[in-house]
Amino acid sequence: MLDRAFTDANAWRGAELAPGAGHFTVAASVTDELTNATAELAANPLPLAALRPDQIYMPATQALMAEVKKTLTKGIGFALIDRLPLGSTGEDGARMLFWLMGSMIERPVAQNWGGDMIYDVTDTGRQPGNGTRPDKTSAEQNFHTDNSYNLCTPNFVGLLCLRGAKAGGTSHIVSLKAAHNALRDTNPKLLKRLYSPFYFDRQREHAPNDAMTFSHPLFVENDGELLARLSKFQVINGQQLAGKPLDAAGVEALDALEEAMSAPGMDVSFQFEPGQIQFLNNRVIGHRRTRFTDWPEGNRKRLLVRLWLRDQGRPFYNG
Repeated sequence: MLDRAFTDANAWRGAELAPGAGHFTVAASVTDELTNATAELAANPLPLAALRPDQIYMPATQALMAEVKKTLTKGIGFALIDRLPLGSTGEDGARMLFWLMGSMIERPVAQNWGGDMIYDVTDTGRQPGNGTRPDKTSAEQNFHTDNSYNLCTPNFVGLLCLRGAKAGGTSHIVSLKAAHNALRDTNPKLLKRLYSPFYFDRQREHAPNDAMTFSHPLFVENDGELLARLSKFQVINGQQLAGKPLDAAGVEALDALEEAMSAPGMDVSFQFEPGQIQFLNNRVIGHRRTRFTDWPEGNRKRLLVRLWLRDQGRPFYNG
């Protein structure tokens, strides 16, 4: 267990951040590049996964994304880019631009066992459970880090909003280092339990005969730094699937962490608008969204597009 107070830039409390912290405005020079790139890609079609940032001359966009990456790795750990010109790019063009911009941070990797490299976050009408990820529902989410329940997590997560919900779906972001600080101050014994293993439901994202659960701690120390894997929902399901009831200390520790992350002044929130892009450092920043009500028309339903970014290992789902 890391028994120290974190004072890094990414150990923030939301109430202490300056207004607009982590927000990036797309300058006119970047908008021009994005519009021109959309036209060039339309005239020279390639499969999305074959696109590379060095194939199109975009110096202003490269400079923007270098600042975004610096914010993710050495700054507060999240960025909100406002915004892609959807009116001139369309949804298909926006996907390509999002892919290129994400690739300027790190390499996109597979997001499920089927190998999808870009992934739609939208409500399918099903309820979350084993085999149905919460991101395919309209249900309320707990704070989590992406792919916490499998072998190889992404370093960074990107989300592009193409369409917003009719109501609800507010995004919340929290610093897991700040939550760690709060637990260290109030209940170090429960914090220590989070450094011991929990069983996670793997959501059937594995080979047919592979184990349905994966066991690991929520917090680990790596070269003196904190690395987090968090999903209360998948832990509750995983312990049941493994046939191993969660111990009392584990229950208390999960609840205490949830309480710390949800305390007044801890997180920041915003309503995702079409064209906006969010990037997160998936190792130290947790995120969630509230329940939402969707539009009845299929072509208006809430739709986010997601990228997982990781340079280490192979691009396979299991790394």
